[in-house]
This record gives sequence, structure tokens and C-alpha cells, in this order.
Amino acid sequence: MAANYPKIGIRPTIDGRRRGVRESLEAQTMGMAQRVAQFLEEKLCYPDGSPVQCIIADSTIGGVKEAAAAAQKFKGENVGVSITVTPCWCYGSETMDMDATIPHAVWGFNGTERPGAVYLAAVLSAYAQKGIPAFGIYGEDVQDSGSEEIPADVQSKLLQFAKSAMAVALMKGKSYLSMGSVSMGIAGSIVNEQFFQDYLGMRNEYIDMSEYVRRFEEEIYDQEEFAKALSWVKENCRIGADNNPQHLQISDTEKEQQWETCVKMTLIARDLMVGNPKLAELGFEEEANGHNALVGGFQGQRQWTDHFPNGDFMETILNSSFDWNGRRAPYIVATENDSLNGVTMLFNYLLTNTAQIFADVRTYWSPAAVERVTGYKLEGQAANGLLHLINSGSAALDGTGEQQIDGKPAIKPFWEITDEEAKECVAQTQFRPASQEYFRGGGFSTDYLTKGGMPVTMARLNLVKGLGPVLQLVEGFTVDLPEAVHKTLDERTDPTWPTTWFAPKLTNEGSFQSVYDVMNNWGANHGAISYGHIGADLITLASILRIPVSMHNVEEARIFRPRVWSLFGTADLESADYRACQNFGPLY
Repeated sequence: MAANYPKIGIRPTIDGRRRGVRESLEAQTMGMAQRVAQFLEEKLCYPDGSPVQCIIADSTIGGVKEAAAAAQKFKGENVGVSITVTPCWCYGSETMDMDATIPHAVWGFNGTERPGAVYLAAVLSAYAQKGIPAFGIYGEDVQDSGSEEIPADVQSKLLQFAKSAMAVALMKGKSYLSMGSVSMGIAGSIVNEQFFQDYLGMRNEYIDMSEYVRRFEEEIYDQEEFAKALSWVKENCRIGADNNPQHLQISDTEKEQQWETCVKMTLIARDLMVGNPKLAELGFEEEANGHNALVGGFQGQRQWTDHFPNGDFMETILNSSFDWNGRRAPYIVATENDSLNGVTMLFNYLLTNTAQIFADVRTYWSPAAVERVTGYKLEGQAANGLLHLINSGSAALDGTGEQQIDGKPAIKPFWEITDEEAKECVAQTQFRPASQEYFRGGGFSTDYLTKGGMPVTMARLNLVKGLGPVLQLVEGFTVDLPEAVHKTLDERTDPTWPTTWFAPKLTNEGSFQSVYDVMNNWGANHGAISYGHIGADLITLASILRIPVSMHNVEEARIFRPRVWSLFGTADLESADYRACQNFGPLY
């Protein structure tokens, strides 16, 4: 990703009346802007770990000329998110930010001395009338006019909006790279360009998988890094048992050759996505540019995997927060070129800066079925049943749960991961010779068991003819099972793949009356799993992009959408969300 990240623009608006009114408010208004900028820069990071940058308008904004000057400054500073703050009345449509292609929020100070809340209501009305949805931030408790505090509830809304809005800004202008085409008829790998363009502001790039063969044969990769990577793999990657029947097992020499191919595939996929200046030094200037891809997908099955090693190692390492070069930001790569799950992984990643687990939503295990098969009665968070999340593909090594926050299993941004934690994630993973019945070309499948006790959110984006994109999500927890129980259940499917046992939170409403309901209402065969209960942030992000949310188990108090959504109804928020998204249409 390019280092020229989008910035947050802070707009201090003010009552334009001179001869005492405006002059009395200048320091207070600019102070609000400065405090919001400082707060966001302290709390938010870009994907490389550097603090988010905020740009404040050169002056307070009391009328249209100053609004235009701020817009001009923001354009030159690559501002992708707009936050307006004020403690007082201002002239609504004269001071508002009119850029309909970026997300907007307004914080109206709740104080009795000046009517900041009145301006908030007025300008949000103008935004609604002009068709530019904006988020309203209004503190619950009245503050004194001289207060320099940002109340806790205002902080929460500022962060929720800014995280989601920055995710939107980071996607704009980037690419989705399809490496291959449709995998086994999976709908998500039927890449829909109009969706990427209209909803995400992204372009689509394509390469045929034969490009890998060309780069193998013409040695279009950094051979020094290849030697380093292969050495790291031999030293650190534990080879698991071969689960293939004897007549399908390959020799150690063939496995060595496959390891070399898998490592080359990893280097090539990364270079295809983001480029590599080293290639220009080798005489491959065009290839050195890459495809400006923030996310990609590898088809693999079956045209590639019937002859060449599968993409499991490649996808696993790229999606992880570390490799032979040390800790670094993940590269988001979807198995089977499932672009819709890739985009969901991207949403999760941009909201958290953490690696993602890609998995099949494979099996619902009821308490009765588990007890029948294993004799074990599920308890605790698993008492109502479990979802078995498992897939041959891009489950990041971070998903082992070997990282810690406050002594508990976690997945952290790469800059917070210790070298020891990274090593332990690799140490707790086996790379098993791939099932030859599935993957005739061989390769190595990633095999680990996710530690229980992590709060996680599983999400999925779906496309519906006549409706467009729809997001669904479920918060829950990873679960530990007794070793013998896990082994019995795991070996009923392919035991060479990574397993995450997931217990959704139930609400006794809608799709969350039982774990079976969650499974039964899931829209596709894949899901993207992120550390943390980030459902509220996903809902905010979806509303900015005008993508309705079809199912979620997020408490109503945590939901934050543009204020105009309430004008589509307040009794049935799900229905109002659908109508609002349809009315305003995709962001771009």
C-alpha cells in the first residue's frame, strides 16, 4: 500500500456574526478542533502502525468562503474523512462540507450557553435534504461552556465513525487483484466489477495463473529473498504427518521441490499485488510496479491445483503478520478468489489492523450431536452448540491465538506482536502434505487449532440480484474443547486443515435464537473471522458504503449510523437500514 495515506479533516464552524459574537467564540471553537485532532491521532493508527494524521482548517468557518477555503486545503492534503465541530450556532448550509464522496460527521457541543446542538440539528437536516448522509455526535450530558473535555460517549462515537470512515478512505482508488478466475463455481469468485467500482471506489485487476509459471521460468523474483525465505521455512515450518494413503504419498525429494515452488508462489503473489523495486534492478521494470492491490484472491482450484502445489502456504503466510523478513502488515488474500470474502476480510482488517482468518462455515454441531459422537456434554459458552470453522486456505498464523493481551489469547496489530509470539504462532502450526485427492499437484496445508477464549466477529458480504450487496455478521467466542473431543470431531473432516471452534452470542431474536439459526441463515460457504467484537464498527462502515446489514447480534445501543437513517423509521432498524441504503445508493 502506498504510504500517502488519507487524512482526517477537522472543520471548526462558528457563528459568523462579527462585533462580539464570533470573536468571543474563536478560541473555544478552534480549541474543540485541536482537541479532536489530538484525540484521534493518539487513538488511531494507519495499517503501518503510524498515527493517523488530522488536518485542521486554517481558520474557523463562519460562511461559505471559509468553507470553500477549507475544502481547497483538504483537497491538497488528501483528506478522506470530514469531521465538523462547533460549540455554537452556525449557518447550516453555508458552513457544511459539500463533498458527497467522503464520509461526514458533526459534533455539536452540548452546552446551554450557546446552541451547538441547534446547529447540529440544522446542518444534519441540510445534509439529509441534499442527499449527503452525515453522522451526528451529541453528548448525553450538558457541559459547561469552558469545558475542554471530550466526554466518554462523544469519544466513543468519534472513534467509531473515524475508524469506519478511514477504512472507506483507505479502499478508495486501490485494486482487487484476481489471480485466476472462478474457482469451482463459487459465486464469490465471480468478480463483480460494478460492485467494486460503485460501492468501494476500487478498480479490478486480473492476471492469469500462467503468470506464475512465466515468473518461475524467467526467474522474475528476488532470488536472494527466495534463498532467505526457503531457509526460514526449513528452520521454522514444522512438517506434519502425511494423511494420504500410501499409494498417493510422494517422496521427500518431491516434497523439497514443492516447498521451493510454494515459497516462490508466495514471493510472486506479493509482488503481483504491491510490486517490488528489486525486480526493476533485475531488468523487470513493468513487473516491479505490481497492481496497487489492497486485496487479492487466488483461484487455485482446480486448474492450478490439479498440476501445481496448492496455494495454502502462500495464502497463510501472506495473510499473517510476519514472515522471513520479520513482523509486517498482512497482505489480504482470499482463498479460491472469493472476492466477497476477501472484501469482508479487508473490512475487518482496516477496522482492526489485525490479521484475518478465512474459513468455511463448515458444520453446525448441536449439543446432542456432540454428545452422541463423543460422549461429551458441551458446556459454558459452547453449551448451545458450535460452528466448526475450517478450510484449506488462508487462515493466518495469527489465528492460532498464541499472541496475548492481558494474559489472554489474542490477535494483535503487527507492531504490538513480540518476536516470541510470532515464533510461537509458527511453532504451534503444522504444514501437512496436502490431500492428493483434493490437490493432485500436492502442496502443504496449514494445520492448527485456534485457542479458545478469544472474542471474535465473523462476517460475510453477499450479492443479491436486484438488491446488491448485503452484509451479515455474528459476534461470539472461540472455544476450547477437550483434546479427545476435538480430535474425534476434527477427524470426521480433513484433519490437515486449521480449525476454529466458534460459539456465537445468542439473543433469542431473529437469526440468533439458536446456533443452528446462525448456520442456517449464513449466506455463503465462507466467512471472515476477526479478533474482537467489531460488529458495531462493521455496521457503521456498511452504512457509509450504503450496504444494508441483514443479520447481526449487536446491541442496539452500540449501533451508530448517519442521523438521516432515523427518518426512515426508528421502530424497525433493520428495515430502515434497507430503505436508507436503497434510497441513497452506493457511495460512488
